[in-house]
Amino acid sequence: MEKINVSLQILPLVGDDELYPVVDRVIEYIQKSGVKYVIGPMETTMEGSFEQCMAIVKRAHEICLEAGVPRVGSVIKTDVRKTGVTIDEKVGKYR
Repeated sequence: MEKINVSLQILPLVGDDELYPVVDRVIEYIQKSGVKYVIGPMETTMEGSFEQCMAIVKRAHEICLEAGVPRVGSVIKTDVRKTGVTIDEKVGKYR
């Protein structure tokens, strides 16, 4: 399987004043992961192998729990094609 796209909206169940610091930790991890990514106002979309992206999703939840979040929800969307799929082919013409 070639590159896939995974969009992750991480939803730490905390108060408003605690929300962004936890989400910032997850985004920082994604930035350091080495996968291509695009941060949006509601979710972050990643491009990489299936294994890379799913490992990031797992670690994102762990980061929230390690930060003391009692419960974490998320919305995960995938786009998988046998020949691969890239972020640029979807939105490159709009940049």
